[in-house]
Amino acid sequence: MTKIFEITHRDGAARLGKLSLDRELSTPAIIQIHKTDSPIIDSGSLWQNAGIPEGISKKIIIAPHKSLPLHTEKDIIDQMQESFDTGDLLSQIKAGSGCAGTGIVIHPFHQKPIEADLYVLGAAKQLENRARDFINSIIRLKETTRADSLLYMPALATPENLSMLVYMGVDIVDETIPTIKGYQDIYLTNSGEYHLDRMHELPCACDVCQCNTPHELIKLSKKERAEVLSRHNILKLGEEMRTIREHIRSGHLREYIERQCRARPWLTAALRLIDTENTFLEKRTPLFRSGTLYANTSESMNRVEIRRFAQRVLERYSPPDLDTLVLFPCSAKKPYSISTSHQKFINALGKYRRYLHEVIITSPMGVVPRELELMYPAAHYDTPVTGYWDKEEIAWVSGCLRSYLKKNIYKNIVAHVHGAYREICEDVAGELGLNFVYTADEGVTSHASLAKLEQTVSAFENEKKRTVDEAKLHLMRAAADYQFGKGAGDILVSGAVVKAPFPKFQLFSGIQLATLIPQYGTIALTVEGGLRIASQTNYRVKIGDFMPHSSILAPGVEYADLQIRPGDEVLVEGERLFGVGRAQMSGWEMKQCGKGIAVELRHSKITD
Repeated sequence: MTKIFEITHRDGAARLGKLSLDRELSTPAIIQIHKTDSPIIDSGSLWQNAGIPEGISKKIIIAPHKSLPLHTEKDIIDQMQESFDTGDLLSQIKAGSGCAGTGIVIHPFHQKPIEADLYVLGAAKQLENRARDFINSIIRLKETTRADSLLYMPALATPENLSMLVYMGVDIVDETIPTIKGYQDIYLTNSGEYHLDRMHELPCACDVCQCNTPHELIKLSKKERAEVLSRHNILKLGEEMRTIREHIRSGHLREYIERQCRARPWLTAALRLIDTENTFLEKRTPLFRSGTLYANTSESMNRVEIRRFAQRVLERYSPPDLDTLVLFPCSAKKPYSISTSHQKFINALGKYRRYLHEVIITSPMGVVPRELELMYPAAHYDTPVTGYWDKEEIAWVSGCLRSYLKKNIYKNIVAHVHGAYREICEDVAGELGLNFVYTADEGVTSHASLAKLEQTVSAFENEKKRTVDEAKLHLMRAAADYQFGKGAGDILVSGAVVKAPFPKFQLFSGIQLATLIPQYGTIALTVEGGLRIASQTNYRVKIGDFMPHSSILAPGVEYADLQIRPGDEVLVEGERLFGVGRAQMSGWEMKQCGKGIAVELRHSKITD
């Protein structure tokens, strides 16, 4: 547990932080490792008899190390790593120099790193164009080291690959490659590199490019040209880093990555490979974000938020006890129920709506029960609409609908869909041997289709039904199950009533239990609501014997449920306190981090 690094923002594996050394450094950061004022000092290679520097304080010192090529035999890697991992070397460094923190160089294939404040991934440059090795080496290191340890990848960062490095959780990079490229007459941008003698104009607006043309640069001496190009390349790297940090703050780094990875095939491959390692990203991804989720590429369907929503609908959601299911297509406007098309659907259902359960089919979300249409990201995504669905989209949505109908059995299924939606329904109905009634032959909002929908659902008037108040309770129950696990919703809404108009529902049972937050579709508990479900959910944080006021810091956490993600509603239990609040970091981080806010406490009470 380190005291020099605090994570302030998270976006998947990427994070912003404050590194407190001889000066405060905001991460992710670009350093000049060989300069004397660098916050990180490299002791050098043991191949050259390097020793521990003396008289250095308030900096991170990287221990003397032995570097090996990427594809070295495993036993040699382990033997070499252990040869300088053993012997209390890091303790000697701290005792001898009084430094703020220590770092070690780790070979990408080494699997048992010792504890340090900073890990330097050796042979990092050789991971370029090796997407699988790149992904696996970072995951291996991240999953076997503390949450608040730093990762430095030397001699690899360029403007075009920097966003992928940060997305994977890299905290520190350097200017080595931009400098080398400058000496090779290579001009860097965030979309690729160009040989100077093949350029006709300089696309950048930095001070170097504004004052020169390619022809003028070529006329300079080799040394002058190298210095000028290196300066431009370094400026572009810094510009890209500032852009990335802003995307992390806004929660839009994933959208930027999906654009930026097109610069190189190996970056695209890396994104696709990391998406197959769902656990790594999922445990680091917040429950919700403040902005719109833009699903603009085929890779968007593999985003954690989308897969998590589909999984929770299947595993945690329980539909109301009704006989008839009505399937609708999605709408461009969110939430769906306020869109013009869905208002027409609702009006057509009329008084028969109480007999029906409504589910929306959509790409990339899969299936969205009406009760969860406010839940992030169902009401927060946007996607290109062309009328054409590719095979991946059809397969994904078909799979979601098939799984839902296998788990949840209905007596009657009405599909008010057209085009690709109908193709999906027909395929699923054929596979499962179900009988769908189709009501939209001329487009879903045509008068004829709406009239047929009304006529069809009128035949179910004698089936099971629910009241308006019961429908409100079903929404609150579904949100609670989605957040806290199946069964929590039944306990929370038992004997309760919903007050206030949609979408600002408030749940009462004599006293207020919860409030629906329309911005994200989640529910915020009161202390009484938390106590009611305390025996049902594992979303708990246990703290020591102290009385927090508003924020609970990570060092005060004794236990945290591993399911907890940033943004989750959590129950806080102390020796003399019970409270509810919102997690600011994942549960597994709370126990590992030495600094940072673990939970923003909203309500609490003293217990006996």
